[in-house]
Amino acid sequence: MHAENRRIVALAGGVGGAKLADGLAHHCRTNLTIIGNVADDLELWGLRICPDLDTVMYTLVGLANPKTGWGVQDDSFAMLDMLATYGENIWFKLGDKDTATHILRTYWLRQGMRLTEVTQRLSRALGIEATLLPVTDDDVRTIVQTDEGELDFQTYFVARKCEPVLESVHFRGIERATLTPEVKAAIEEASLVVICPSNPFVSIDPILAVENLRARLWAQAVPIVAVSPIIGGEAVKGPAAKMFRELGQTPSALAVAHHYAGLISHFVLDERDADQRDAIEALGVHVVVTDTLMQTAEDRRRLAQEILEHLEYV
Repeated sequence: MHAENRRIVALAGGVGGAKLADGLAHHCRTNLTIIGNVADDLELWGLRICPDLDTVMYTLVGLANPKTGWGVQDDSFAMLDMLATYGENIWFKLGDKDTATHILRTYWLRQGMRLTEVTQRLSRALGIEATLLPVTDDDVRTIVQTDEGELDFQTYFVARKCEPVLESVHFRGIERATLTPEVKAAIEEASLVVICPSNPFVSIDPILAVENLRARLWAQAVPIVAVSPIIGGEAVKGPAAKMFRELGQTPSALAVAHHYAGLISHFVLDERDADQRDAIEALGVHVVVTDTLMQTAEDRRRLAQEILEHLEYV
């Protein structure tokens, strides 16, 4: 059956997750729902900023900065320059076009719109066919415990460049957060769930932790496939490998598979890590070995196509 006739849900955050979401969107279009992380959101200069949602949104529409993977391509930074003139610490780099997104989001939220409604309105204005949903409309924030004390995620990730040694991660507000009706409906209608190659600790875990979405997904009894963000013992982008090491685990595709064990039915492994196939299959998981490095738009579409073909969704 063609992907266009099946409902597919992707969990995504960060650059790697956004790339695969874009590949899936090419094949699935309106039958794809992407559930995004909101735990790395922040408020800065009065603006609500949603880095993971925006990275996915900009990638889907071809606006993402190809050099960084985040932000808007060919953006200018006149606003930041002026803020610096006023003596502000411009540790978080907001481009002028990017800031327009945050201004509108903040304005609409203050008018009483839910984050879900705001995200859909922004996505539609950009011409995105897939459905992009925040996992919750409630405030959840990733907090990292480090050897320098407790830090909010963006301070750790951007201001401190992940230099402090990670000791643990928790999600402030997670016990009060609820799944949106839109997310619940998407999960109930899903015939395939794809966990994109995002950081398991800070992009995917905050999604799975809302109202124990992990258990809800497992109860759906549909194929759940995870794509490893670790290739050859290192993360393609971001601090995932460093986090595994500092939490006492050897960074590897096998470590990622262990992290999702009990949830996933399939695991996509890079061909450079093919020697880990047997160990991952011993977890009771079907393994797909392929080239998972997404350097071009064609790579994204090819990887998405291979996943869908292996699950017989095309």
